[in-house]
Amino acid sequence: MEYTTLGDTGATVSRLALGCMSFGSEHEWMLDEEEGRELIERAIDLGITFFDTANVYSNGESEAILGDVLAEYDRDRFTVATKVYGEMDESNPNSGGLSRKAIEQELENSLDRLGMDTVDLYQIHRWDYDTPIEETLSALDDAVRRGKVRYLGASSMWAHQFAEALHTSDREGYERFVTMQNLYNLAYREEEREMVPLCQREGIGMLPWSPLGAGYLTRPYEQDDATTRGEHETALGRPYREGGGEEINRRIEELADEKDVKMAQIALRWVAGKEVVDAPIVGTSSVEHLEDAVEALDVDLSDSDVEWLEEPYEAVRVSGHE
Repeated sequence: MEYTTLGDTGATVSRLALGCMSFGSEHEWMLDEEEGRELIERAIDLGITFFDTANVYSNGESEAILGDVLAEYDRDRFTVATKVYGEMDESNPNSGGLSRKAIEQELENSLDRLGMDTVDLYQIHRWDYDTPIEETLSALDDAVRRGKVRYLGASSMWAHQFAEALHTSDREGYERFVTMQNLYNLAYREEEREMVPLCQREGIGMLPWSPLGAGYLTRPYEQDDATTRGEHETALGRPYREGGGEEINRRIEELADEKDVKMAQIALRWVAGKEVVDAPIVGTSSVEHLEDAVEALDVDLSDSDVEWLEEPYEAVRVSGHE
């Protein structure tokens, strides 16, 4: 396993993060506690030290499963990230969003499920249009100062919103976001227009989610949506098949055959090779696929390989901010 620092901080994380959205019971493709334990323990064996979850994943079940497993290890070895924003209780309007009340109560709930006193990386899951960014940042800054959170991160939003948040933090002396977890893969590169340059300029580490396009970049074009998880992602309106998506898929397949590796390994190596990327979030329910992901870091992509893979890309509709 390779390691890097989290954004411009000194915290060391593995070059891949295990995404924990697959733990729980919300969807049929999710893993129960025993199956989740097997995947987490194999990730640790492979050298992965970075785990990403969220309070809304199976309404907290994901956090609980992750926390139960990591409690049996030396906690200081790992970097744990979770998120806040999504509504946790339909009967409680303050269980979602990024108000001070929501952040403070949902952070405590997350820490309780994780069995931790402090979460390493606390991320806002989306932009809250109903709460002033000053209120959100003040509450997050307080959480850091109280020792409940070590670092702050953000997830998919417009670049102008992220720039506003960073500027506000600088102006008010609040703790800054150090990471951006956004949708980014070979078939979706709209982030390269504004968000990627912004992150590079500001020293923000990117943690791409869906680096394999929910499976679209892992199997031949004709077999797309062959899994229930792929169907779930497609239902969200991801534009992977638009523009040059079909040709990109076919080039990944061709290059994988040439190098005698799997399509997923080509696609993941491309993302991991980007200078602004700290650690792609690998979401999987399969130990085999997890092992493939770790091996992808050893795949050699030349500059000409990268140029050839990127060449068919065409602009597609913006996705991931919802």
